[in-house]
Amino acid sequence: MSDIQLVTSHLGKTIKGKIQSAKSVYILTSFSMKSGVRYLKNALKLAAELKADIKLLTGDYLNITQPEALKELMSIDDRIEVRLWKSGGVSFHPKAYLIETSEGEFLVVGSSNLSASALTEGVEWNLAVQQNKELFEEVQEQFMHLFYHEKTISVNNETIKEYESEYKEYHDKYPHLIRKWTEQEEIEAMLPEEDNKRKDIGEIHEPEAEYGTIEPRFAQIEALEELEKTYDEGYKKAMVVMATGLGKTYLAAFFAKRFKRVLFVAHREEILHQAEKSFRIVMPEASTGIYNGRTKEGEADCVFASVFTLSMKKHLEAFNPNSFDLIVMDEFHHAAADSYQRLLSYFHPEFLLGITATPDRNDNRDVYALCEGNVAFKMDFLEAIQRNWLSPFQYFGVYDETDYSQIRWLGNRYDEEQLLLAQLREDMAGNIINAWEKHKQTKSLVFCSSIRQAVFLSDYFNRQGYNTVSLHSQQKDISRKEAIRQLESGTLDAIFTVDLFNEGIDIPSVDTILFVRPTESLTVFTQQIGRGLRLHSSKDYCVIIDLIGNYRHADVKLSVFDQELDGKRKKGEILPTVPESCAFEIDVKAINLINELARKQQPRKQLLLAAYRDVKQELGRRPTYLELHLKGSMGAKPYYDEWKSYHAFLEWAGELTEKEEEAFLKYEEWFREVEKTGMQKSYKMVLLSAMLERGQEHWYDPITPEEAAPYFHHYLTSEEYRKRIDFSEKSSQKLWEYDEKKVASLIKKMPMTMWSGSSKGLITLEDNKFEVHVDPAGEGINLLYQFTKEICQYRLHYFFQRREDLKNR
Repeated sequence: MSDIQLVTSHLGKTIKGKIQSAKSVYILTSFSMKSGVRYLKNALKLAAELKADIKLLTGDYLNITQPEALKELMSIDDRIEVRLWKSGGVSFHPKAYLIETSEGEFLVVGSSNLSASALTEGVEWNLAVQQNKELFEEVQEQFMHLFYHEKTISVNNETIKEYESEYKEYHDKYPHLIRKWTEQEEIEAMLPEEDNKRKDIGEIHEPEAEYGTIEPRFAQIEALEELEKTYDEGYKKAMVVMATGLGKTYLAAFFAKRFKRVLFVAHREEILHQAEKSFRIVMPEASTGIYNGRTKEGEADCVFASVFTLSMKKHLEAFNPNSFDLIVMDEFHHAAADSYQRLLSYFHPEFLLGITATPDRNDNRDVYALCEGNVAFKMDFLEAIQRNWLSPFQYFGVYDETDYSQIRWLGNRYDEEQLLLAQLREDMAGNIINAWEKHKQTKSLVFCSSIRQAVFLSDYFNRQGYNTVSLHSQQKDISRKEAIRQLESGTLDAIFTVDLFNEGIDIPSVDTILFVRPTESLTVFTQQIGRGLRLHSSKDYCVIIDLIGNYRHADVKLSVFDQELDGKRKKGEILPTVPESCAFEIDVKAINLINELARKQQPRKQLLLAAYRDVKQELGRRPTYLELHLKGSMGAKPYYDEWKSYHAFLEWAGELTEKEEEAFLKYEEWFREVEKTGMQKSYKMVLLSAMLERGQEHWYDPITPEEAAPYFHHYLTSEEYRKRIDFSEKSSQKLWEYDEKKVASLIKKMPMTMWSGSSKGLITLEDNKFEVHVDPAGEGINLLYQFTKEICQYRLHYFFQRREDLKNR
């Protein structure tokens, strides 16, 4: 039986005692003060040393959180995860302490932020709940949703530096708001809550597809054949890219029939239940179970788990790493996120299948790293339309006169309050309804930037005689199920929403999509287009009405519709090449605007520098060459194109220390040789990798083909994709079974002789010894090794990824 009590002071004393012996500690506060961190520091340090799972999320609202508090948190223990909620000016006021010990669960929700006064003498009201496991786990689940939300960033040296600058700028600008925060007296700044809080709105269930006989159909047939071939060839991982509406979940269920135990992971609750239903239809003999904040059915044959629940150490370690034969990760484009990475590194399934409609990046750099370059099947919505498996579209680009250049950009989105000031205008609403009336059909889905915009536009449309609703987390007048029923029956003309239908949820009969929001993410834009492309007997095509203003991505968003390879068009061409069954029209004003935006693009070097800084901030340190490639918005190749060397870029950007700059200039010729040498095969870099394996002091020692042979052979045969791409010709197939003489002969002929002949004396092959001629004397020896290894790792990864990309086109 749970125990509930009101705590009005000295909450910290109770919390400290429980933290010291905790299994997990999750803290959520709207702001954090140095005094509060120091008050809990010793307890948190002790818990971390006892390997407790510790996570802390705090906010930047009104810049009250002290940079010193964040630095203090960072100093406690590297195992403590700290994230900062970037509020963008929207109020953020949660306060909760979730502590789990061997004696049970302890949950506090109330008014106490992380400050000494709030945890000791201050007047606070907190409800403390003990021994209520069900409630505790539900709150834990909600915490994880916030902790890994897109509005949060990891707290590290780089992000603290940025926040410190924002903190100083804010308090310099508003000196009258500065309050004297001391360790004796700290007062919380409380402002009225606003209506518009959440953009992470709940979802609804997708209507079950009419399958009749449960067999693969359309794209599923081809995809299943490729998946099974991939599995039979010995692969351990694969990804399938299939446009929304082609049945990715059913495909996963058909493939899962050949495995004993299956784990299906998703980040939305409704997707889990929808997937469980699909698997039950395809595999009625298998037991199924949900594993989330409320339900723990982990013993089933097919477990459908929330990624946020499994991100918690206690739930992840409740399973053996070898518990599942197949792991399916839904919406695999999220898999680079921290919440997914923990799962990927913990479990060791027989096979990992990632399914997605929209990989985050066009060249799938993250995906390549996660599934060993094996894209088993790929079909975007344009090809599916050509095959008559999705509905054609008629696109209308409508000029939007709003000046978005005056609205503050917060890194990945516009400032919500400033954006609302521009959007909530009668004249803009009038332009929107005119465009809609001109092009609409019968059932419209309207994507907005915020709840307030959705409510405002729905009310405006209703005043003009239409019947619409805004559908969001705060809507109480009509249920989601009822709203969809009314739209499908024709009672409603339109549903206004924010991101309710982004992933996994559809209304197949929707025949009109209206965008009244700036395109901040091409992934989200593609997902939302897909909401109107399902085949349905009531429509011949889907109308897409898109307001185009001078917002970010406006000049590149049209590439989403382009059939041409890589979206490349002749200079001066704006309109993309779409399937014959589709139509594409843009206002002349909108075309002129796109041309103007393209001309005003930021200089290339500055764009690359900004992309680099984004990755540096995410990691909290300077990224390696490979990390920049995998995580950077532009990849790493443009840095080579511009500077002919990653480390030359670092020198240009002022990112090298004095000693690093000296080492770079001393060995620049060598670094550029490793970066530029041609590679028809991977052999040169595999040989260099073999040398680097000998360590910092001896990597540059001469090496014979025989000495390199064991590493060389193991590297190219240990991973199936490497063997398939670069060790599969008849001449090298004979080497799959290790034979030192044959492998050594190949090494001497291919990388050694060829590279020594093209290196202009930097490399020689004499008396059967391959030697790199660098002068490793002095302090720069460690940097010579480090920089060489960075380049080698990047080139190997890029080589295999590029070969796989070419295969999949």
